[in-house]
Amino acid sequence: MPDRPATLRDVAAAARVHPATASRALNPETRILVSEDTARRVTEAAARLGYRPNPVARSLRTRRSHTVGVLIPDLNNPLFPPIVRGLEDKLAGAGYVALIGNTDADAGRERTLFEQMRARHVDGFVLATATLHDQLLADAAEAEVPVVLMNRLAQDYSFPSVSVDNEQGARMAVTHLARLGHTRIAHIAGPQEASTGVSRLRGFRDGMATHGLEVDESLIAYATRYTVEEGTRCCRELLAAAGSAQPDFTAVAAANDMLAVGCYSALDEYSLQCPDDISVIGFNDMPFIDRLRPPLTTVRFPHYQLGTEAAQLLLERINGGEGPVKILYLAPELIVRGSTSERPVPDAGAGQEGRHDAPGPPVPLHPAPAGPGPAPEGPVPPGRAATRRARGGSPG
Repeated sequence: MPDRPATLRDVAAAARVHPATASRALNPETRILVSEDTARRVTEAAARLGYRPNPVARSLRTRRSHTVGVLIPDLNNPLFPPIVRGLEDKLAGAGYVALIGNTDADAGRERTLFEQMRARHVDGFVLATATLHDQLLADAAEAEVPVVLMNRLAQDYSFPSVSVDNEQGARMAVTHLARLGHTRIAHIAGPQEASTGVSRLRGFRDGMATHGLEVDESLIAYATRYTVEEGTRCCRELLAAAGSAQPDFTAVAAANDMLAVGCYSALDEYSLQCPDDISVIGFNDMPFIDRLRPPLTTVRFPHYQLGTEAAQLLLERINGGEGPVKILYLAPELIVRGSTSERPVPDAGAGQEGRHDAPGPPVPLHPAPAGPGPAPEGPVPPGRAATRRARGGSPG
């Protein structure tokens, strides 16, 4: 007959401590309450006896499951694995396990996963799926469930959140293209029900205004999802509207890397070269994007840190943290690669006179005008986050 499983009392006896002390030593949240020598003796005794904590008994005693629900819109997007890795690592250090749910950007699936996780008594949620005016957020607020938004904002609710400074990143993309002499710049906007799509479009408009460039509404295409297929569709739409062999724009600023990758396919269909004919810039710097031909110029932010910051915000809420709701923005960074180059010079003998103006000096750069929003003055240093109180909007 096999030996019975070791109990907490067995561990305490082997380590010569009280069971309550052994419990504190084995709990990452309370381990600091015992001495290092005691914690070492208890953990060594537990390992020697093969002790495994009973999560059901622990949850009944503490009224916590030590699990966290995490909803992701698209696990096929290479952006999310490093973010989730940071989240899981931070949670694990506090004794929590993440339950990952992929919604495929489907509201019905999101609702089902949310309710199933609530039925399993998760201690809180990290949502990377929130959309503007999302009913799920209203229900979560009413139920008083700890929620943190990751890579999203929701101005109608006072949930803690962490994201990149999307507007500043989009302005940086426009500035880069302006420096290269581009004046006719198209934009593939992200879904307008997502805060990232709205903020990056706003940043694009601000960047164009800052450099005295006209925003041609016919050069803005709206994606319904952040996918390669949508990027291809939107770029085709822009190229078809040009109605000639040589489009009247020389650069595309895409709201994320997946949309930018889709542009490559559309340009190939029209026998156009990137960046010789049209420059393309993305946003996110997702893994492997430097392996494209040409490698994609993009706006980077620290993915792993986004996950750790989101986990930290949630742990603070779970542990009863009060005070102002924290809204964190991570600093964007421009990564220049091979998909952007100086504005192409038209061939005067090709019958395209008037299609492009003769190239002049690069557009002069000016600092972005200070707005009423809470955006930082100048970039936040890489690896750090700016903490602000919730004000019901995205960074300015």
